[in-house]
Amino acid sequence: VANTINYGSFGTSADIDCGAGKSLNVGGSNNTLRVSGACATVSVGGADNKITLERVDGELSVVGLNNTITYRHGEPDVNDAGSGNRITAG
Repeated sequence: VANTINYGSFGTSADIDCGAGKSLNVGGSNNTLRVSGACATVSVGGADNKITLERVDGELSVVGLNNTITYRHGEPDVNDAGSGNRITAG
């Protein structure tokens, strides 16, 4: 899918750019991700990820475990179906 960024590594740090409305799908574990741009939707399915999002406009869905997710802008519909996740606006 051209408008979706899939990230599925383990134990890495990365800068990702959602540009103007791409979706982001994160798998894998123990990653530190800094996401710029305005993500349309974000889905996190891994464990122990630390993700900082510049903006989420649509849905922020987390089904993984023990993820720490911060979004700076936007008012996403947050769906935390996982366990031990911390999702904050900041």
